[in-house]
Amino acid sequence: MTGKDLPFHHRKHDEEVLPHATKKTMADHLRKYESLFTLTPQRMRMIVDAFEETLDKGLQKFGEVVPMIPTYVFGWPKGSETGSYLALDLGGTNLRVCLVMLQGDGKFEITQTKYRLSEEQKQEEGELLFDFCAKCLKTFVDSYLADFDLQGAAIPLGFTFSYPCEQERIDHGKLIRWTKGFGNLNVEGHDVAAMFRHSLEKFEVPIQLTSLINDTTGTLIASHYVNPRTRIGVIFGTGCNAAYMEKIGNIPKIKNLGLPDDGEMAINCEWGAFDSFTHEHLPRTKYDIDIDQSSNKPDEQAFEKLISGRYLGEIFRLVVCEMIDDGSIFLGQNTYKLEKPYVLETAFLSLMEADPTDELLTVVGIFTHFYGLETTLAERQFFRALARLIGTRAARLSACGIAAIVSKMGYLNEGCDVAADGSLYSKYPGFPERVHQGLVDIFGPKGQNIRTVHAEDGSGVGSAIIAAMTNERREAGIFPNC
Repeated sequence: MTGKDLPFHHRKHDEEVLPHATKKTMADHLRKYESLFTLTPQRMRMIVDAFEETLDKGLQKFGEVVPMIPTYVFGWPKGSETGSYLALDLGGTNLRVCLVMLQGDGKFEITQTKYRLSEEQKQEEGELLFDFCAKCLKTFVDSYLADFDLQGAAIPLGFTFSYPCEQERIDHGKLIRWTKGFGNLNVEGHDVAAMFRHSLEKFEVPIQLTSLINDTTGTLIASHYVNPRTRIGVIFGTGCNAAYMEKIGNIPKIKNLGLPDDGEMAINCEWGAFDSFTHEHLPRTKYDIDIDQSSNKPDEQAFEKLISGRYLGEIFRLVVCEMIDDGSIFLGQNTYKLEKPYVLETAFLSLMEADPTDELLTVVGIFTHFYGLETTLAERQFFRALARLIGTRAARLSACGIAAIVSKMGYLNEGCDVAADGSLYSKYPGFPERVHQGLVDIFGPKGQNIRTVHAEDGSGVGSAIIAAMTNERREAGIFPNC
């Protein structure tokens, strides 16, 4: 698209003849949204204090809002683990099967295949979902492991199941609730490992389900295997979560297991639930409240709804719709395409922020191609600035979560690496830099000691390493019932 297609780019004095907003009113609007979406360092420190308190509460007893789930992954990998392991990852859109060959010295090789999950499969009877997983695994084993001499032994499998589960040991997990759009019947409240084992037996797949883990825990372990400076694993994508290694003595709710206080166990925080129900600490705008109340789980996952890729585009759309309603933009144009919830994806905010052209031609393209709307340069500059406000707030709130774990564990002085994964972290322009700036705003110059680095593949490689660690631990008779 060129300037001559869009003559109003070059208008100087007669811009008011177009039914569009002028630069002045756009600047006024922007000031209003800056005050709504900007997080000051002082406010961030208050959020960190409340966050740290919430994390502690979750370790004290079961049933807390942020559940701080014990994973039964004991301590860090040595980096010397070797052998061939399977990993199966039941993600939001795909089922992924991996063969991971751990070579020791922090090195590995991976072979993988993805199988598409339809929306129908995510809602059908739970048994059918696990049957599908078993059939895909069987296909993979027949294709890639035909030459392996198994000598009658079952292949160890790490199952990455990234939905909140209560675990009593590493190869068991009772689903608390489905997330990420899944709704399969007769799975919530049931042991998903047992359901999957039943399907594996039904289809005669020679697999031993060794460990059931969350992708965030896998991210933590895989990244430490490759980079031992790693202390925290985080996911910033369609969902958000964190995992870290805790002293067993600081987890009172599992005291009855008689594990040694000086041992360590990875904790899966499930921190997307921070500030749910009470809404005392997070700076929610009316747009955030709208999204929450019209979601399938009102009042839940309060933190996630402010920072995850699932919601940022919708926050933007609600602001734009409000401006359409009060006659500030798109006067005389048909805006019905923007009125459908979730029709504006977070990927569009990424594209707007990354637009390299003076005329913001990417923004032109998004609004004309997807919504049939013409925009002035002033409007486009406003849209890009609004995207930046929403994206920056998400990154700075994400920094608050990281800071709470850093502060709780005393990592600030010696510093550490935070292994980060997910589409927001890896694809949203400037997201890692904004998280880093947030940490400096919270902690001062010492915040530079905390680096975020791109994570290793948690749901595949991490799952395999955990299966290897679990095998090794149980063979040595260490905590054999966990």
